[in-house]
Amino acid sequence: QIIKKGIVSKAQLSNLKANLYKQILKSLRLNPIHQNIRNVLREQLDYATILYNKGLYQQSLKILDKAKSLAIENEEKNIAYEILEIEKVIESQFITRSTENRADTLAIQGKDLSKLNLIASKLSNLSLQLYSYLLRKGYVKNEQEYQEVTSYFNDRMPEFDIETLGFREKLWLYKAKLWYSFLIQDFLNCYKYSSKWVNLFDKNPNMIHVNPVSYLKGNNYLLESSFYIKHKTQFTKTLTELEKNIASGLVLQNGNTEILSFIHLYTSKVNLHFLDGRFEEGEYLVAKINKGIKKYGSKIDQHHIMLFYYKIACLYFGMGKNRECIAYLAKIIKSKSLTIGEDLMCFSRILNLVVHFEAGLDDNLELQIKNTYRFLLKIDNLQKVQKEMLKFLRDLTTIYPNEIHFAFKKLHKSLKQYENHPYEKRAFLYLDIVSWLESRIEDKPVAQIIQEKATKAMR
Repeated sequence: QIIKKGIVSKAQLSNLKANLYKQILKSLRLNPIHQNIRNVLREQLDYATILYNKGLYQQSLKILDKAKSLAIENEEKNIAYEILEIEKVIESQFITRSTENRADTLAIQGKDLSKLNLIASKLSNLSLQLYSYLLRKGYVKNEQEYQEVTSYFNDRMPEFDIETLGFREKLWLYKAKLWYSFLIQDFLNCYKYSSKWVNLFDKNPNMIHVNPVSYLKGNNYLLESSFYIKHKTQFTKTLTELEKNIASGLVLQNGNTEILSFIHLYTSKVNLHFLDGRFEEGEYLVAKINKGIKKYGSKIDQHHIMLFYYKIACLYFGMGKNRECIAYLAKIIKSKSLTIGEDLMCFSRILNLVVHFEAGLDDNLELQIKNTYRFLLKIDNLQKVQKEMLKFLRDLTTIYPNEIHFAFKKLHKSLKQYENHPYEKRAFLYLDIVSWLESRIEDKPVAQIIQEKATKAMR
C-alpha cells in the first residue's frame, strides 16, 4: 500500500522499515512501563558522558558517583565497574581536586568490584553450562556420566569466602549448585539450594522488582524439588505465596514475566493434583492451559509446550480417560522439534504403550513396542526400567488372561528395586509406573492408590 501510494520506492522500503523500527524502540524506551534499574543507570551514564565531553568534569563525576552507588545498591556490579573506569579516566586526565585520597579510594573499589565480578562470571558460566547439559542430555544415566559432571562442577567452582559475597554472587552460586544437584538427581539438595535461592529474595525484597525473572525461576525450582521429594506442605505454601505475589504486583509484570508466570503457575497447579491423586479435580486446568498456549504459543519454546501436553496426558491417564491421554501424547510423539528433551520423548512413548494396553487398543501393540525400542536405542536412552517395561508389554500379547495378574506382580517386584536407584529413579519422575501396577494388582483406580499414599505420607 505504501509503494502504491508513491510515498517511497520499492528500493527505499527496507530503509523506511528499519527507521520505523528504530523510532518504535526509542519510543518504548521512554515509556515508564519499560523502565528498569539498568535503563536508569545507562541513562545516567549517557548524561555523565555528555557533561564530560563539554568539559564539565565536576558535574560529570557527581552524576557518576550517584549512579555508582545506585548500581552497587541494586547489585549491578558490572555497570558499577564500568562507571568506576570512567571516573578513573576523568581523575587521571584532569586535576579535579574532587576529594582527598580519591585515587586510593577508586583503586580499592575497582579491585573489590573486579574480584566479585570475576567470581560472578565464573559461577554464571558454570551455571549456564550445567543447565545446557541438563537440556541436552537430561539427568546422569550412569557412573561415568556422574563422574564426568562432578569433575566438571568441582574443577570450575571458583574459590571464595561466602561472607564477602553479595546478593548477585550468592544467586549464581545457588543456581550452579541447584543445576548440579538436578543433574545427579539429588533432589534433597535441589530443595536445599532452591530454598536458599528464594530466601535470598525474602531477605532482599527490593531485588524482586529488580530481578523478577530470577525470583519466578527460584520459586519454580523450589516447587519442582518439593514435588519430587513429595513435600506437599512446602509445595502448597510456595505455590500460594507465589500466586499471591504475582497477583499483588510485587512481581513486576511485563511480556517476559507474564509468560513465565503462566508456565510456572500452571505446571505447579497440575503437579499439585499429581501429589494427592485428585486428577478429576484438575481437569479444569486443561482448558486454561490450552488457552494460555494459544495466547503465548509463539513466545513459549516447544519443550515447555510439549511438557504441558505430557502433564495433561498424565492427568487424563490418572482419570482413566485413555483416549484423551493418547491424543495429547500423539502431539509429542509426532513433533519434529529438536528442542524437546530426550527423556520427555521416550517416556511419552512408554506411556503411550501403557495407555493403548489400558484402552484395549492392543491390535498393533507389538509393532509400537518395536518402534519404541528402536527409538530408545537410536537416542541411546534405554535404561533398565524402560527395558523391563518394554519386555513386560511385549509379553502381555502372548500370555494367557489368567497369567496377567501374576505378570503385574512380577513387574512390580522388579521395578520397586529401582525406585531409589541413583540413575534409574528418573523414570518414576515422568511416570508413576509403580502406582499403576499396584492399581492393577489391587484392582483399584490409579487415582485411589495415589490418594491412599498421599494420606499415609501426611500421618
